[in-house]
Amino acid sequence: MFLLATIIVLSYLIGSIPTSIIVSKASRGIDIRKHGSGNAGGTNVMRVLGWKHGVFVILLDAFKGVLAVVVVARLHYGSMPFQNITPFDDFTLVQIIAGISAVIGHVWTIFAGFKGGKGIATALGMLLMIITVDMLIAIGVFIIVVSISRYVSLGSLIGTISVPFSLVVRENIFNVDIPGYNTILPFIIAVSLLIIYTHRKNVIRILNGSENKLSFKKKQLS
Repeated sequence: MFLLATIIVLSYLIGSIPTSIIVSKASRGIDIRKHGSGNAGGTNVMRVLGWKHGVFVILLDAFKGVLAVVVVARLHYGSMPFQNITPFDDFTLVQIIAGISAVIGHVWTIFAGFKGGKGIATALGMLLMIITVDMLIAIGVFIIVVSISRYVSLGSLIGTISVPFSLVVRENIFNVDIPGYNTILPFIIAVSLLIIYTHRKNVIRILNGSENKLSFKKKQLS
């Protein structure tokens, strides 16, 4: 149990690294939370500092999820401290636990008053290691929606919803044998609901027409 607890804590701390705050302070000497939407995420960095800084932060945030799943999870050895009743092997289950911990750390970071980003990029990095095909489909959906609407939040939401939809379609219509489908699907639905929850204010702004659209030009800061 101690080893698993260590993995959870380390993954949470990795997810908690406030990359957007670090990058904005290092590059422009500002606190990104005091500009744009006030959110400590890559999208807000893109709005305020330009697309290069924004993409850099998003990649760093995604890497946090990858690091938790690929590196931290490997600290586990031996049997699980509880009975593993899932169809996954013990290591895959530990990867899922580590990934969720990293996402929680990103959303509620201990290094910034438990107010972080929305978890999209970190969840993306985590899930790319577990359900690669479905996440690549989600990335494609995200790019298409953002290209048409210029709403990053809308692209994130529809991309998120497309993941469980893709799983259901591939398993039940195209008869693809997805390992651990009956367990991974409710897990993905839970992660999707968390991401939708963190975007609740964006949904309201989209509905009333006040949501900011994506611009590839950085704003002039006073």
